[in-house]
Amino acid sequence: MQNTKKIALAAMLMSASLLTGCGTLRAVNNLADGAGAESMKMWDRWVESKGDIAVATTWERKVKDGVTIEQIEQSLQSVAIEDNMRAVGELPLSKELEARSGKKEKFLKVYSYCSPATARKMIDFSPHMAAYIPCRITVVEKEDGLWMYTLNMDMMIKMGRKLPPDLAADAMKVRETIWKMMEKGSQGEF
Repeated sequence: MQNTKKIALAAMLMSASLLTGCGTLRAVNNLADGAGAESMKMWDRWVESKGDIAVATTWERKVKDGVTIEQIEQSLQSVAIEDNMRAVGELPLSKELEARSGKKEKFLKVYSYCSPATARKMIDFSPHMAAYIPCRITVVEKEDGLWMYTLNMDMMIKMGRKLPPDLAADAMKVRETIWKMMEKGSQGEF
């Protein structure tokens, strides 16, 4: 099965190369190291999820049983302060829905973070990156407990055009901070 996927991807890439010619080759030559491996990880998640692009492009963590929302929030705040990442907003969606309907909702809240200097450099490099800013972590209450979700930052760092060395280092710091927030938040560690 795994080989079938790889053969299909190779065939698709070869077809794309033939159809778009030199443009494809130029784009491939501009890719960051590890782009192919990261693409395959995303492809595998996309296939395993039966085509759900959100599954393919995000990271998720199941929150350890017994960890409270307050502990998650303290963990996020602690890592943000420790790593000099700025908290730039919260969107308490479940509270908004409760206010509108008068009915209790399962917990749903978005936490936004940013490294302003890195954001500026990233947008100067590619204005389209503005769509990915700020970094967000969402806590979702499901039937089996709390879950945390965020964008797979490896997709931006490893799959795209090669970042200049200083921007790559800064982007990796942001990536590591978000990863640490997911890990510590899901365990209630701070």
